[in-house]
Amino acid sequence: MDENVLGEPLAPCSEDPMTGFERDGFCRVLARDPGRHEVCAVMTEEFLSFTRAQGNDLTTPRPRLNFPGLEPGDRWCLCVPRWVEAREANVVPLETLRAHAHTAEE
Repeated sequence: MDENVLGEPLAPCSEDPMTGFERDGFCRVLARDPGRHEVCAVMTEEFLSFTRAQGNDLTTPRPRLNFPGLEPGDRWCLCVPRWVEAREANVVPLETLRAHAHTAEE
C-alpha cells in the first residue's frame, strides 16, 4: 500500500481534474515515471505562470491528451524537479500532505 509523507495511506490528490502519472487521481512513486509526479499541490496563478515560463504550460487544455488545463485552486501531481525549481524561485504552491507520496529521499 502506498503511504503519504505522514506515514498514512496515500489519499487521492484530485479526480477533477484527474491527475497522476497513471491518471488515477494519485501522486504515486512509480519506477516507470521518469518525471516523478509525486507532489500533490494546489495550483496558484503565480506557480502556473512560473511553470509556463519554464516551458510547461499547464493552463492550456489539450483535449487529445485528455488534459483540461489547470486553474488556480486545482490540485495536481507535480514533478519533483519542477517543485524544487519553484521552491528555489519562491513560487512553490502549497502541498496536500495526505496526498503527497512518501519517497526514500524525504
